[in-house]
Amino acid sequence: MTTLALTVYVLVWPLVVLIVMGVIGRAFFAEWREARRSGQDLI
Repeated sequence: MTTLALTVYVLVWPLVVLIVMGVIGRAFFAEWREARRSGQDLI
């Protein structure tokens, strides 16, 4: 494996984690807002 390929492979993982955390965070805050509007508990 070349150095460039290994570097790209290692640097892709933080990007994947950032995208996944962004999707989870966006869904959480959407659910939280909806619960606040309806006066329900989040859990």
